[in-house]
Amino acid sequence: MSSELKKAIDQISKDRGIDRDLLIDTLEEAVRSSVARKFGDAMDIEVNFNEDLGEIEVYQFKVVVEKVADPVSEIVLEEARQHDPNVRLDDDMGFKLNIEDLGRIAAQSAKQVIIQRMRDAEQEIIYEEYKDRVGEIVSGIIQRRDRTGWIINLGRTEALLPKEEQIPRERYKRGDRVQAYVIDVHKESRGPQVIVSRSHPEYMISLFQREVPEVADGTVKIMGVARDPGLRAKVAVQSRDRDVDPVGACVGIRGSRIQNVVQELKGERIDIVVWSPDIAMYGQHALSPAVISRITVDDDDQVLEVVVPDDQLTLAIGRKGQNVKLASRLLGWKIDIFTESRYGELNASRRGLEQLASVAEIGLDNFLAAGFETAEQLTAASDEEILAVEGLTPAKVADIRVAINMLGLNAPAPEAENQEPEAEQSGADAAGADAAESPAAEASEAEQSDVRAADEKDPGDKAGQGEE
Repeated sequence: MSSELKKAIDQISKDRGIDRDLLIDTLEEAVRSSVARKFGDAMDIEVNFNEDLGEIEVYQFKVVVEKVADPVSEIVLEEARQHDPNVRLDDDMGFKLNIEDLGRIAAQSAKQVIIQRMRDAEQEIIYEEYKDRVGEIVSGIIQRRDRTGWIINLGRTEALLPKEEQIPRERYKRGDRVQAYVIDVHKESRGPQVIVSRSHPEYMISLFQREVPEVADGTVKIMGVARDPGLRAKVAVQSRDRDVDPVGACVGIRGSRIQNVVQELKGERIDIVVWSPDIAMYGQHALSPAVISRITVDDDDQVLEVVVPDDQLTLAIGRKGQNVKLASRLLGWKIDIFTESRYGELNASRRGLEQLASVAEIGLDNFLAAGFETAEQLTAASDEEILAVEGLTPAKVADIRVAINMLGLNAPAPEAENQEPEAEQSGADAAGADAAESPAAEASEAEQSDVRAADEKDPGDKAGQGEE
């Protein structure tokens, strides 16, 4: 080896970004492995890189003895004194080996070790780099598709965009440039595996941090995100400065800021709502743009009972239940929605059920636990079904029947045309969302999709829409 080796080490270190000392250690280990392969592990050797000469030096060490038992590790005193007259018994003597004599097989082995160690070192550097980039947005080029998702070329390494992290109905082809959010980095034998996402809620937060200076510097804080990727999202915001409108900051002049986010997410509609520590007020904001008549809070079960005007039901539920579903995710609470007319009927039925519970001298919760929520349901049930209620006896069932007749609770149900549609009640899973499928409902929602609503009681309560 010559000074060319030193130049090669410097060049590789510069081009690959690998630490120079690590390269030298790798080279020394490769030579040590080759020597051991040819001469056996019993040989005591020392391998060093001579910076001055720019070459690898290998020394074999032997113990000075009177009589040699192992020629590989021992040398007789007389022979040792030919090299060093001052040597004594049990001294260690080093002899420089000519590593060019290692042979073709040993040299090939050394080359393979060097290549593998360099590859491992490079992969370790890439892993350390991307491990610290979890939570960042990266950009790359679509390279190919495999059974798990799309492979994206990031330059020094590849990233995987799994199927479950893609935006539904988003299509790619080879050569497309795409941005994504790094959610994890795995350390694997073939190299680091970078996992990215385009549907993750944190991706939207990162986009707002990039587009909105007030979010980036912490003046406006994003308190929560709920996404139906590719279709619609709700973002809750709070301002730490009374002079800064959090909704206006995120929307931008004429929607310029939010439109950049919408375009990156291929047209996903974004509702900006004001966060509030009051769960009822927060729920009202989250269900925007629907008008809310009243909200009842059940802290124990974390349920909001929301009443809306009859003409606001489809807007509150949203197309296919999307509005109430996203609001429920944003709050982390279950949301039940009723029209004013239906809510009045249910209250009347509930009051009748409370009277019957009083007659039977048991708690209302016993009836609710057995599935009876209205007096009408109890009236239509058989005695056997009513006896399933905890605390009831045949005698108390008879008392209930008498009370039903006395209170007039067994009156015939109103005609079908006077009843509210079944879709007028919806849970957080938007079970009644089919009511929103009518053309009128879609038009009503579309007309308000671009409106930024302001609550007259709270000037700071605004909702910005992500479409102009």
